[in-house]
Amino acid sequence: MSDWLVLALAMAAACAVVLIVALVRHRRAPEDEDPSETPDVIEYMTMMIGVVYAIVLGLAIAGVWEARSGAQDHVQAEAQALHEISERVRVYPPDVRDRIRGDVNAYVGHVVTKEWKTMAEDGHVTAQGGRLFDRIRQDVTDYQPKTDFEAQAYQPLLDQVTAADTARGARADSAGATMPGVVWFGLITGAVVTVGMVFALQIRRTTRELILAGLFSALIAFLLFLIWDFDAPYSRGITASAEPFTALFPHLPG
Repeated sequence: MSDWLVLALAMAAACAVVLIVALVRHRRAPEDEDPSETPDVIEYMTMMIGVVYAIVLGLAIAGVWEARSGAQDHVQAEAQALHEISERVRVYPPDVRDRIRGDVNAYVGHVVTKEWKTMAEDGHVTAQGGRLFDRIRQDVTDYQPKTDFEAQAYQPLLDQVTAADTARGARADSAGATMPGVVWFGLITGAVVTVGMVFALQIRRTTRELILAGLFSALIAFLLFLIWDFDAPYSRGITASAEPFTALFPHLPG
């Protein structure tokens, strides 16, 4: 089931529930009930609850979007560092240069073809990816420069290995969901309370009120879906992409 179908069903279900509750409440309402007699305090509470919940939703959306953008930045930083390693080893002897480049290519190929799928499905990086990266680190650190030119390139290569390792660790940390369960509990509870307060205003079965109630509930369902969709940066909806790897290593299979 696609994410868009899930969104459509969630919004339709939210509208249906609110409309059904409104119609049932209208039929069971006393004949002498007057909606204009809603106490001012209830209107004030409804307004304040809506404002507070809107702020919470906005912060949640900003948080998951920032996490998603950060995940993409980690991918870009890792791919760029690996590309620099592959380019900077050109000053090394051919056998050393080819070995390091071969190990970099093997690592990138594994990340793009296998590790990315594991992150999307299981929320973690692979042990094989860690072993392939350790091989790159050993290739770079174990080589003893023979000339001054090679010695000048050695430390920058170590810095790029460190940068790639840091970015890989950050990518691993951001592979899972970013929103804690207690936050989801608050968001869903807040949605129920916010929509429920609509009925405290004693809405009637007029076309205008029913449409507004349905649209309001659909909007909240959409915003909750948006938070859920961005919550896992590598596995849902608008995900962080492996494009930096494929762009900097176009000769490898995507």
